Formats: sequence, C-alpha cells, structure tokens
Amino acid sequence: MLREAAGLKYPWAPAYRALIEAAYAEPVLRDLYPFTSHWALRFSSTTRPRLTVVGPCVTANGEGEFGVGRGLITSDLGVFAFARDAVAAALTHVPAGLGPVALGAARR
Repeated sequence: MLREAAGLKYPWAPAYRALIEAAYAEPVLRDLYPFTSHWALRFSSTTRPRLTVVGPCVTANGEGEFGVGRGLITSDLGVFAFARDAVAAALTHVPAGLGPVALGAARR
C-alpha cells in the first residue's frame, strides 16, 4: 500500500500518501489488514475474502484535511489538519488485544 500511494499522480495524492505513511508508523495498525474503498483507509482483523472491519474509517481529501468516522466517508469522529492526528484519533477507537491477522473465511 505504501508503494501504491507513492506512485499516485492525483491532486489529493500527497494527503492520501501522508495518511498511509502515518497509519503504517503505528504498530497497532500495522498488525491489522489495511484496505481501501473509495480512497478511504480501513482496517480488518482478517484478510480477504471475508473482512472483519475494526476501528473507524480514515480519509484524506484534496484540501489536505483528514477525517475519522464510524462509516465510509464520514468524519463524525473528527476532522484534522495532520494525518498523524487523524491516525491517533482513529487508534482510540480500535479494540485492544486483536492479535495477529487471521485468514478471512470464504462465504458459503
């Protein structure tokens, strides 16, 4: 995800890249499975194909603001000027003791 973010050429790419780098710097988030949807960063305690989403959604917009929210593309938990502050806020909503990422089970 770090390499992918580094290669993006969109106007909002620097903010998105800052968000990915800030999340990667946090060991708790690095132990989870990161995924994106609609350019929002989320985390799961299981891999695909069946994700178990944990914690809030963190977003970066073209104006350089970072949102933290309970749902996809919401910022009901706060809007921040710096990626590291948004990630710190998101961490307060990640359950403790998740352990290593597990394989996601196929849907039956």
